[in-house]
Amino acid sequence: MPTYRIAEAAELLGVSDDTMRRWVEAGRVPSSREDGRTVVAGADLAALAESLADHPDREATRAASVSARNRLAGIVTKVTRDTVMAQVEMICGPYRMVSLMSSEAADELGLERGVRAIASVKSTNVVVERP
Repeated sequence: MPTYRIAEAAELLGVSDDTMRRWVEAGRVPSSREDGRTVVAGADLAALAESLADHPDREATRAASVSARNRLAGIVTKVTRDTVMAQVEMICGPYRMVSLMSSEAADELGLERGVRAIASVKSTNVVVERP
């Protein structure tokens, strides 16, 4: 399971490092220590991202001032696979993105809950790639 340093987690959620630190200190998201640094598990960050997507203050995040076009960094919150297709749900700052792709592509990208990814938006298509 991937882990994210405070600055990485803050960037994915579209908030400041200080806000992320306050959330960790307040117990809003569980954390642990790796190599002397505070980290957040990807699954825990995905859960926080989902709760923020429904939170009324989500427009106040840093990502709200960025255009929704082109490439949006975010975190995978859910992957639903069958034998042929996969539905990948992501939170990119205040935006919830959903992409349909082959199950093979999702497997090759290693997409699972808590993984960092980039949603590339063009017209009505959302392409997901790993940074």
